[in-house]
Amino acid sequence: MKSLKIFSFLVLAWAGSSCGIYSFTGRSTLHKDVKTFSVQSISLSAPAGSPTLSQDFTEKLKEYIQRNSNLKQVANNGDIQFEGSIVEYKTDGVSAAAAGDKASVNRLTIVVEIMFTNTKQESESLDKDFSFYLDYPQTQTLIEAEPILVPKIVDQLILSIFNDTIAKW
Repeated sequence: MKSLKIFSFLVLAWAGSSCGIYSFTGRSTLHKDVKTFSVQSISLSAPAGSPTLSQDFTEKLKEYIQRNSNLKQVANNGDIQFEGSIVEYKTDGVSAAAAGDKASVNRLTIVVEIMFTNTKQESESLDKDFSFYLDYPQTQTLIEAEPILVPKIVDQLILSIFNDTIAKW
């Protein structure tokens, strides 16, 4: 009897996930008619930031969607579409004041505005700012910290974008 219950649960879970109704992996909960995606270049409108940040962000977003969904990438007019801009790239001193009233750590924050359009289900479309930051020691310059911090921040932003648009987590 217990085996029958487990088997029934597995069959229902498989059937539900294959229809796009629910996903245990969180990979995609899009409507079954959504087959393609397109990503327009995510521009850099912030006054600071690496000259390659825009291109790197755009390519990482495309790669992440391809790796974590069954969607086919198209150049334009995908069933779901992403466009946006990196609107903030800033560093601030944070935390408790240390000797000499200097911040004990610095914080790099990146904010990206994403316009997500779902052409098959307009109610799923959104226009939202995504933000993430990491701290680095006061003894380190931004130029020294960027090669480590920026990829980590970009990865977290892309994960948040994917979760809010495709995975719906």
